[in-house]
Amino acid sequence: MKKLLLLLLLASAAFLAGADYNAEGKRWWAHIENLANDSMEGRNTGSPGHLKAARYIANEFERAGLKPAGTGGGYLQPVEFDVKQLDERNSQVMLVRHGAMEPLTLGEDANLSSRGVEGDGDINAAAVFVGYGLTVPEKSYDDLAGLDLKGKIAVMLAGGPKMASALRAHYSSAGERWKFLKAAGVIGIVTIPNPKSMDIPWSRQALARTMPSMVLSDPSLIETQGQRFLMTFNPERADKLFADTGHTIAELLDDADHNRPLPHFPLKVAIRAHTTLQQSKVESQNVVAVLRGTDLKDEYVVLSAHLDHVGVGQPINGDSIYNGAMDDASGIATILEVARHMHDSHVKLRRSVLFLAVTGEEKGLQGSKYFAAHPTVTGDLVADINLDMFLPLHALRYLEVQGLDESTLGDDIRAIAAAAHVEVQADKEPNRNLFIRSDQYNFIRKGVPSLAFKFGYLPGSPEEKLHKDWLKNRYHAPSDDLNQPVDKAAAARFNEIILKLAERVASSDKRPVWKPNSFFRRFAD
Repeated sequence: MKKLLLLLLLASAAFLAGADYNAEGKRWWAHIENLANDSMEGRNTGSPGHLKAARYIANEFERAGLKPAGTGGGYLQPVEFDVKQLDERNSQVMLVRHGAMEPLTLGEDANLSSRGVEGDGDINAAAVFVGYGLTVPEKSYDDLAGLDLKGKIAVMLAGGPKMASALRAHYSSAGERWKFLKAAGVIGIVTIPNPKSMDIPWSRQALARTMPSMVLSDPSLIETQGQRFLMTFNPERADKLFADTGHTIAELLDDADHNRPLPHFPLKVAIRAHTTLQQSKVESQNVVAVLRGTDLKDEYVVLSAHLDHVGVGQPINGDSIYNGAMDDASGIATILEVARHMHDSHVKLRRSVLFLAVTGEEKGLQGSKYFAAHPTVTGDLVADINLDMFLPLHALRYLEVQGLDESTLGDDIRAIAAAAHVEVQADKEPNRNLFIRSDQYNFIRKGVPSLAFKFGYLPGSPEEKLHKDWLKNRYHAPSDDLNQPVDKAAAARFNEIILKLAERVASSDKRPVWKPNSFFRRFAD
């Protein structure tokens, strides 16, 4: 085994010494040009463009010598979805105050959501402000304690109290949050975003409000059963909810900004709503391939990225195709390039490497949830290295890693990055809950140590401004397309780091393990 590791290190060193990052970056970008082309129509889950992209990925896996690991001996794993789309013309929401009804303007005051909502129909319920709406047993923290919530709507501010980011992120997930809300008798949720942690401006959120939502057709994987109402309220208009309570949204946001406890109180309004949903079914695809290992071939290191984006939507500046170049054709392009390099180098790894392009990430991490529940390989998934919108907008000097201190994978990425003269950073924005917002989370919940990545930067730097501007202007917008400035050579350096990380983990004597103090360790027990 020492000889194998030595050969692997020599091969990696040779690759590093001979790397032409400009040429490698162009190869990586060529995949994005195919996947984020207008002809793919935004790769919406279950769409013809998505299937076209899935077949492109399968063909590239085959070219790289990977064996099919999907369903029925092919590269594809079919995934069935239930589709729900809000019929906004036949839906209405009103605030009822002292017997008077005040209609809300959808898109301006609030956005209704069909995601995870059971059926359509009428709601007429009192509302209670529940702070962040979080229950965290490990910290004896409970926003619901002592509140009468039976049959009521829980109104909450997005975010959470100051505590370990992994702990707060887990209990902020839709399934975990709803488990406690449902037990308290809540029938629906209204969330008020905190403007300081909103990735997408309200104006663009409103444009996407009637796009269809999807959930897995497998009822055992639905975590929001019993939820009848879901709405996001514009923070600029949220005082409509707080009138006559003695509280204002400005006060609540100031409390959140200064980490003061949020109050909990009944609102002086009830929420009356009539919602109409159009329902259908659709089939989409995960794409799965494997590079077989040697003596530990039944242990799998997963390289994952999502192939879907949001499709065709409301036009912005005349463009209605949401191409998803960075989100996440970039991650798919990385796993394709890692596969090519492994093929070209004829590397022999002890563990198998599973290359996984998942569907339905934009619908709530659905494709990875399905795969984690119905893996197409027999054996143990021992690590997930997830690539999602890592944003190579500038030179790679810092690499932000979600999950850095949760498992021994953090030690591995530190060693690989140090050799590449890249400084590793922990998550700088825990309020965004990034570690539970991409596909690694579904592997984590199955006990699999996982990492996710972003290009890092220093606070107040020009690089930080690039990232903030990208989120404001391009995230989930048609401008995340092939015309944006990207540092392709820096992307190639990143791809090399991911390649070396995957090879290191796949060749180690020991499989990755959670750190003793990691919250997520419990899922492996």
